[in-house]
Amino acid sequence: MEVEEGDEGSGGGGSGKREDTVEISSENSGPARSRSEDDLLEHDDDDEDDGDKTKKKKRKKYHRHTADQIREMEALFKESPHPDEKQRQQLSKQLGLAPRQVKFWFQNRRTQIKAIQERHENSLLKQELEKLRDENKAMRESVSKACCPNCGMATTSKDGSITTEEQQLRIENAKLKAEVEKLRTIIGKYPPGAASSGPCSAGNDQENRSSLDFYTGIFGLEKPRIMEIVNQAMKELKKMATAGEPLWVRSVETGREILNYDEYVKEFRVENSSNGRPKRSIEASRETGVVFVDLPRLVQSFMDANQWKEMFPCIISKAATVDVICNGETPNKNGAVHLMFAELQMLTPLVPTREVYFVRYCKQLSAEQWAIVDVSIDKVEENIDASLVKCRKRPSGCIIEDKSNGHCKVTWVEHLECQKSTVPTMYRTFVISGLAFGARHWIATLQLQCERLVFFMATNVPTKDSTGVATLAGRKSILKLAQRMTWSFCHAIGASSYHTWNKVPGKTGEDIRVSSRKNLNDPGEPLGVIVCAVSSVWLPVSPNVLFDFLRDEARRNEWDIISNGGPVQSIANLAKGQDRGNAVSIQTMKSKENSMWVLQDSCTNAFESMVVFAPVDINGMQSVITGCDSSNMAILPSGFSILPDGLESRPLVITSRHEKSNDSEGGSLLTIAFQILTNSSPTAKVTMESVESVNTLISCTLRNIKMSLQCEDC
Repeated sequence: MEVEEGDEGSGGGGSGKREDTVEISSENSGPARSRSEDDLLEHDDDDEDDGDKTKKKKRKKYHRHTADQIREMEALFKESPHPDEKQRQQLSKQLGLAPRQVKFWFQNRRTQIKAIQERHENSLLKQELEKLRDENKAMRESVSKACCPNCGMATTSKDGSITTEEQQLRIENAKLKAEVEKLRTIIGKYPPGAASSGPCSAGNDQENRSSLDFYTGIFGLEKPRIMEIVNQAMKELKKMATAGEPLWVRSVETGREILNYDEYVKEFRVENSSNGRPKRSIEASRETGVVFVDLPRLVQSFMDANQWKEMFPCIISKAATVDVICNGETPNKNGAVHLMFAELQMLTPLVPTREVYFVRYCKQLSAEQWAIVDVSIDKVEENIDASLVKCRKRPSGCIIEDKSNGHCKVTWVEHLECQKSTVPTMYRTFVISGLAFGARHWIATLQLQCERLVFFMATNVPTKDSTGVATLAGRKSILKLAQRMTWSFCHAIGASSYHTWNKVPGKTGEDIRVSSRKNLNDPGEPLGVIVCAVSSVWLPVSPNVLFDFLRDEARRNEWDIISNGGPVQSIANLAKGQDRGNAVSIQTMKSKENSMWVLQDSCTNAFESMVVFAPVDINGMQSVITGCDSSNMAILPSGFSILPDGLESRPLVITSRHEKSNDSEGGSLLTIAFQILTNSSPTAKVTMESVESVNTLISCTLRNIKMSLQCEDC
């Protein structure tokens, strides 16, 4: 049960509420705490007659609440930690207490919860500090003792000819090799140090064999037990995907399906931890949609970690296959079981990522139907990295049904247990409701990517959907470049551990996050030092209106500082979806001094929208238009991500307890991001001038957007 922490000076008022949420623990409540609470209660009146010793002695006769009184107040506290005057009056009559006693008990209880939360957060911060100190110590030792992992010779150069980047790469390489040795030691596939001693002539089949073929168990579990778990998970997924009421109830207000958690516990015999402290929140959702892709290709995309990540670039920041437990039948992957890792993100650095290890099982249910199920297995995360036990998957995944003409019907179920994390106020409703990482988000993204693929492969594109580009090869080359640009944008602005974000104040009061990186040899980006600045704000404008405004080249000069208010013209426009907002365009800005081309990729679906753009070299872009390869064209994207603010956000798990609705006024959550190359030398350092420049760029652009949409006061 989640409780909103209140401002203690506000009594029971709602206007002073803070948005922090905490988990209520029964081990911190009850009679054992009643004396300290009543100490605070009785001492409230101690200021009246301090000189009267007789009265002071009388006041020290503490009043203890009975177990029944505490039980009733605890029950109301879990439902409403800030009861109003009417609730306090009713409860005081019921318990035989004064309304003032009830009021002070609730104030004291909130204070206790707040103290518990702060102690927990302090403990986590101390652990993180110790971890950072250990990592720093290890890196210092690695620098002083760095050696080649192959020949064992020292790599430290006395003449200083080795650059800092080379030293860092060698240190990182040594750490990765140590991690590989650690994993191999744990699973017993090879003895320590014997990584290269295995046979090399067994062919691809031998190389792809699961480590379970060489030892008796994985992280304490044997292969039969893992197969038993994934088969049970498959049964649960099929029932969750097909069952109706009472397991799933459709909301009258939003039309979305809500999991009846009480019914779920009874149906699947889930252990209920209500007697202990619930450490995690539950998110459950289901969505069905039709996608334009053939079934074998879709199944392959799920079983290949790289393809899976590319299919969902705005959700997945990292993905890897940790181990192949079972290869399944070739080539269709029927029966394949993989241990996988994923880092899930939102397109803002404000919302923490979610790291999850899970086993993925692929199974053909019939000639036209396949299922992909994900389920986390106990102790896997702890044995790989105990610091990553943040999110676990209950049986989740999708049922894929083959339809005619290259269509598939996908029913997606997402069911997660997540540890609490600090989320900014404007995103909290969106995340806690389950929308951020729910089934609707996955389905909408899958539909968008599959539609983009169809338009990319099409050979009979109508002229109106491909203006300004004469050849099919040119169209494909531009679409491929735009897709790479959008992937790069999604990778650059999230809260992934790839980045280190620093908070700086904006020119007009907004918070801006800044990070930097060095591109040493990637031809797809400019070489040198790159600074990225991101800011997320709430605007009282609907997402559709905001998206249409930002993608419209006719209104670009209203917000784009680079255009200097001059006209912007579209010289090419390529449709990549049925919605007119899904398009790639090449725009030109002309000034007295020079002319500049900008490549823009706009994407929209039922869940979110993006407008991504980057200045491009004119000669290079002209070559791309003729059909030349665009893979080595350097491009540095900036852009916008747009989400609804959570108007439809209501809990996606219902229980026997009443949950208070968290409706808010409709609007948009806008994330604006700019990337600039501050120095073409990778060895250069980030200067305050470059940070100031990108800060100004964010603040001025945001101010222009607010002025154009007449929402300067928000």
